[in-house]
Amino acid sequence: MTTAPDHQDTLHEFRKVVNMTPAALQRWLETDESRSVGMTAGGQRVTEPAQAESVGHHMGQRIVQLQRLPQAELTPDDYADMRKVIGYVHRHLAQRPAGDIEGSRWRKSLMNWGHDPLA
Repeated sequence: MTTAPDHQDTLHEFRKVVNMTPAALQRWLETDESRSVGMTAGGQRVTEPAQAESVGHHMGQRIVQLQRLPQAELTPDDYADMRKVIGYVHRHLAQRPAGDIEGSRWRKSLMNWGHDPLA
C-alpha cells in the first residue's frame, strides 16, 4: 500500500515535471499540432489530426484534470497516473534529439504530457 509520504513525493515530482499550466496545456491540446503526434493505444504512429487519438493526447486531458483536483480529493488511481506522467517525461527527456527542437515531434509529444522542454 502506498503511504502518505510516497503520495507527497509523487505530487511534488508531478508538479515539477508538468511545467505547463492547466490553461496552457488545454489550449495546446486543442491544436492540430497536438493531435498530430504520438502513438495510438494500438501502436500506430499518429501523423495527422484526423487519426485516432494518441495516448499522449489522451493523457494530456487527464493531466489537466489532475492539476485541477484539490490534493484532498486525489485517489490512488490519480497518483498512479501521476507516476506514469513522471516516468514518461523523464524517459523522453533522456532521448532529446540533436539540433533545434522547437518544432520537433519530440517536443510536441512531451507537451501533450504537460512538459514543454523550452519553458
